[in-house]
Amino acid sequence: MISWQPSALLKLGIMAALKAGERIESIQLSGFTTLLKPDGSPVTDADKAADDIIFNYLVKSKIPIISEEQVIVPYSERKLWNRLWLVDPLDGTKAFIKKYPDYAVNIALVEQGVPCLGILYFPALRMLYFAERHCGAYYLKIPHIKEPLDELLCDACRIEKKILPHIYTVACSRSAFGAHEAQYVDALKFKLGDVNTLIAGGSLKQAYVAEHRVHEYPRFGKTMEWDTAAGQCIIEENGGAILNWETKAPLRYNTESLVNPYFVAYAKIKT
Repeated sequence: MISWQPSALLKLGIMAALKAGERIESIQLSGFTTLLKPDGSPVTDADKAADDIIFNYLVKSKIPIISEEQVIVPYSERKLWNRLWLVDPLDGTKAFIKKYPDYAVNIALVEQGVPCLGILYFPALRMLYFAERHCGAYYLKIPHIKEPLDELLCDACRIEKKILPHIYTVACSRSAFGAHEAQYVDALKFKLGDVNTLIAGGSLKQAYVAEHRVHEYPRFGKTMEWDTAAGQCIIEENGGAILNWETKAPLRYNTESLVNPYFVAYAKIKT
């Protein structure tokens, strides 16, 4: 159970995620239209509907919002923001289209480039993960949405720093496992012997890292800041890290490009 009082901002973000997830699921059942963005990636009615719901919640905080589905404010303006929301209203659109259950709603609050609040909600799995800096990381099975939210959150459980699998285990992407990742896993096998891989989509790999179901999750393809900010907060609050592959420093946010460097997420920080 939660041993601290979640902030108003955390509760606002959680309710936004739950309501967006509810709408995503209703669209999944009723049918949806898929279009292609200029970069060739898919977008559906559910992405846009979820974004509208989340925006209408988060705008109440009067904190600026950066969302995958909105026009991005120029860096000359947003570099002056001390706090901002980073949102992916439907992380894993390809999984949603193919009816895999591991798509998510990602919401993070960033202060001075550091994620201080993170929410991952998997509507099809009914699983919520959340964290607030210095307060620990939690998970909660959502049978149905209750209001007031305090009644729902009282059932949340802290993510335990449990023993990692005996055989070194790496989370890998279903649709973004490239040659670089394959070489990386091969190098681990050469070094460690047996190495297991656990395939998952989108942010579920970050949840697996936070839960200590895997040792690490490497990503050497393009990702955006809204893909990782929420997961990073949750992972860090359970003793792990998401580190820039080159500098070995934690990822930072609200950069000029909003594109992440290559990274590895670790369940435990290497010493």
